Amino acid sequence: MAENNDKISRRDFLKSAALAGITIAGGAYFMDRNPAARKANLLKVRSFGVANTGGLFSVVKGENPSLLVRRAVDGVGGIGKFVTKGDKVLIKVNCAFARPSWMGATTSPEVTGEIVKLCYEAGAAAVKVTDNPISDPKSCFLKSGIRKAVTDTGGEIILPNPSDFRVVEVSRGVIGPWEVFHEPLRWCDKLIGVPTVKTHNLCGASLGMKNWYGFIGGSRSRFHQDIHHVITELAQFIIPTLVILDGTRMLTQNGPTGGSAADVAVGNTVVASTDQVAVDAFGVEMLGLDKKSVQYIQLAEERGLGTSDYRKLPGFKEVQS
Repeated sequence: MAENNDKISRRDFLKSAALAGITIAGGAYFMDRNPAARKANLLKVRSFGVANTGGLFSVVKGENPSLLVRRAVDGVGGIGKFVTKGDKVLIKVNCAFARPSWMGATTSPEVTGEIVKLCYEAGAAAVKVTDNPISDPKSCFLKSGIRKAVTDTGGEIILPNPSDFRVVEVSRGVIGPWEVFHEPLRWCDKLIGVPTVKTHNLCGASLGMKNWYGFIGGSRSRFHQDIHHVITELAQFIIPTLVILDGTRMLTQNGPTGGSAADVAVGNTVVASTDQVAVDAFGVEMLGLDKKSVQYIQLAEERGLGTSDYRKLPGFKEVQS
């Protein structure tokens, strides 16, 4: 008798599960077909752009990373143009791997620390630095030297926590609604991207637009099959306040992880711009690549996200430090 009751309970469970599956599938279908329902149920991320800052591009070359950062930011109008008193500033670095900074796989700690200083000088109430690394987050920020550079200058490191992720409407394309490292984006008033300059075995180069990959959670490796469209969608999804490209040293081969000193070359360059496409076009040239070979640059330009011809930007400046 007990065995018969067990069979009945399983049968009832399967029926209930089937009905629940139909309900969930129906709801998902409805949300997919009804834009109003999707808009009402999915979080979005606002633009962090500042009015009247379009077309700015400043490139500075020299040997002192701190001076390069300051001169590059001065070239686009100064930090006060982007960060004002009381702002909560989020700095998104590339810290995906547990590598020392000399290996070129992560953003320079010197560059990062100087940006934290600039933000506080402009009156920022708080400055936090983050990434969602592939390797163990604590190890990545420690080994890269970024943790020390940030804490020494009064900033704070945000390590990803499962409770910080939310499903967000990233795009209506390849990514769609997806799990995003949302809490830092919800917290901040201003967002500064600080990518490094390196090659990438799947998309050619990892620069400013690819840097937003660090806000994607879940099984993001599935997007590697269509990585150029994914990077383009991320550039459309994340509109930063400013991008500061760390070209003080470059990972010229075996990117994005690197592995030896032979993979790294001196760059001695920092770029500040509000045009993500222009930043990436410049970075590709630094790596000695043809920008036409990096498909996402062309795709982003076609979507009106910026220009690859950075020299024609109205605010273009190039100086020697």
